Amino acid sequence: MVGRPIEVVRGALDECVRLGLIRPSWETPGRVHAVSPDVALQALLARQESALLARERQIAETRVEVARLSEEFAATRSRRRHNEVEQLEGLDQIRDRIGELTQGCERSLVSFAPGGHQTSDNREASRPLTESLRDRGVTVRTIYLDSIYNDPATVEHARWLVELGNDVRTVAWLPARMIIFDGEAAILPMDPDNSGDGALLFRGRGVLAGLSELFRLVWERAAPVTSARRQRTSTDDNGLTSQEKAVLRLLGEGFTDEGVARKLGVSVRTGRRITADLMGRLGAKSRFQAGLRAAGLGWVDAVPGPGGEPDADHSGLLDPARADATDGPGAAGRRLADC
Repeated sequence: MVGRPIEVVRGALDECVRLGLIRPSWETPGRVHAVSPDVALQALLARQESALLARERQIAETRVEVARLSEEFAATRSRRRHNEVEQLEGLDQIRDRIGELTQGCERSLVSFAPGGHQTSDNREASRPLTESLRDRGVTVRTIYLDSIYNDPATVEHARWLVELGNDVRTVAWLPARMIIFDGEAAILPMDPDNSGDGALLFRGRGVLAGLSELFRLVWERAAPVTSARRQRTSTDDNGLTSQEKAVLRLLGEGFTDEGVARKLGVSVRTGRRITADLMGRLGAKSRFQAGLRAAGLGWVDAVPGPGGEPDADHSGLLDPARADATDGPGAAGRRLADC
């Protein structure tokens, strides 16, 4: 108990020394001397004012440096934006640019959304941006894969988009993920099979014209989102659904079960089931034979030539809704959808 008062007194003395109210005596060593509060506190205020001025100078210098760096960054960004092709490296940079372009979009935003069902994170993340576009009067058109009808949550999200005033359609497959902003900028993955590695931002008028025309062609042949049952049962004159036609074309080109499933945005098991059913209907013993027989019956437009390209109709490579065959991203498409 005795030690406690001593500690309090010692603490009080230390505080007085810090404030300059006492100092060691010059006349009597070992003792302290009280200093006039006016003198002590004026000295304390002077030290604090000096420290404050130094801090203000530091802040002012930092502000100048920030302004310089901001100007350099803006100049670099401006130079890059004037380039017809800009490379975006990594998901962070891709997401940043998509966010910037979406916020600056004034007239229209159109996109291919391959990969099948959309994850809950993707759906929730897209809602604020979609509502912002609606509030600004931007026309939004999206094309999904027919396979979204295997996932009720994605179908519900697509219907929500329609109720919000957007246009949504589906096709059997899509060539790659693509977003076009106001017909003036387009983002596509550098590698459709690994879009997390980066993307390309195109601004050239020629490229944008071609990509916009590709979207228009696919859009005209895509089916509006209605009911899941209608999409599953809708067939052509040969009794084929759009997915079955896509599978036949891919079989004729020698794609594996995994490749077919990835293009359609379905599981490998589902892809195999569709393939087995078609082979049975065609009486084919191999996948390639099924593709040839389907072409002979007029179920598909053409079969691949020696180089892997359709002999009769090269336009099929640019028209997914018509030819139902190209290489579309699976997991890569979903990663870019997180942007």
